[in-house]
Amino acid sequence: MASIKDVAAAAGVSVATVSRALNGHPSVSAAARARVLTAVEELGYRPNAVARSLRTDTTRTLGLVISDVMNPYFTELARSVEEEARALGYSVIIGNADERPDLQDHHVTTLLDRRIDGLLVSPTDGGSPRMLEAARAGTPMVFVDRWIPGVDVPVVRSDGRAAVRDLVAHLHGLGHRRLAIIAGPAATTTGRERVDAFREALGEFGLELPAAYTGQGDFQAASGRRVTEGFLDLPEPPEVVFAADNLMALGALDAVRARGLRVPEDLALAAFDDIPWFVHTDPPVTAVAQPTGELGRAAVRALVDRIEGRTAESVTLPARLVVRRSCGEPEPPQSPSPVRRSTT
Repeated sequence: MASIKDVAAAAGVSVATVSRALNGHPSVSAAARARVLTAVEELGYRPNAVARSLRTDTTRTLGLVISDVMNPYFTELARSVEEEARALGYSVIIGNADERPDLQDHHVTTLLDRRIDGLLVSPTDGGSPRMLEAARAGTPMVFVDRWIPGVDVPVVRSDGRAAVRDLVAHLHGLGHRRLAIIAGPAATTTGRERVDAFREALGEFGLELPAAYTGQGDFQAASGRRVTEGFLDLPEPPEVVFAADNLMALGALDAVRARGLRVPEDLALAAFDDIPWFVHTDPPVTAVAQPTGELGRAAVRALVDRIEGRTAESVTLPARLVVRRSCGEPEPPQSPSPVRRSTT
């Protein structure tokens, strides 16, 4: 592997000049910079990022700590974060908290030890001590999807309240009156917000949310299955189950099918957090879709603003209802087959 000394020899300049040229120092002439860049290209030289970070106090690296890498929502979010960071000249290191505060703290500590320039975090279970310490110490940080009230960190999230209201209106229009919810963890802002939005929307249509129709999940599939089994055991089961995230919806679907029942004939199903899989289930699942890609991109832009000394604003984007066929919706009309004319 070529060294900086090899580049200096090939370009006919000093090692110091090579360093200044690669860092854009104005004292290097255009001709010398051109020779250095040509030598870098021909020799395949790659600067040592660690050594550069020690000199410049920056690594051009962001940390992303997500709640659950197995959740397709967070997978898509991570992809958009990586793409936007790359476009802005940054790399990303990802840590999966697996919905555990202790793992979240582990990843935050590891990332800070690696001298990342800033952190994107989707707080799990209301946060964790090391993450809160880093936020309050002034570490450039942005909360994405979830947030912690009272912590002075920009938040990039979606607002699903209007979309949940649209869902309840849609279900009411289909004739459903017994609506239940599989809630996310009450310690998370998204867990609380989605239950509140659902209850408020039911109230608009003169419906209640009995305690028996509120099941506590943890944003993972096993809890969705467990809660749905409890709903099905009730003397009067609900007509619709609204799962407050996609993995819990898949767990609910498993519970229905394990009993030989059908969606939507025996139990209708809707979900928060649309995912590509929902198009391919039978029937396709009606869901509230978040603008996941734009959330990831906006979060990166906000964090880079903080890192580079600009004002970073919180961003809230609207979610939307995607109607499919898991709640008893009518089949979409099929286009008539073209009439074939016989020829003689």
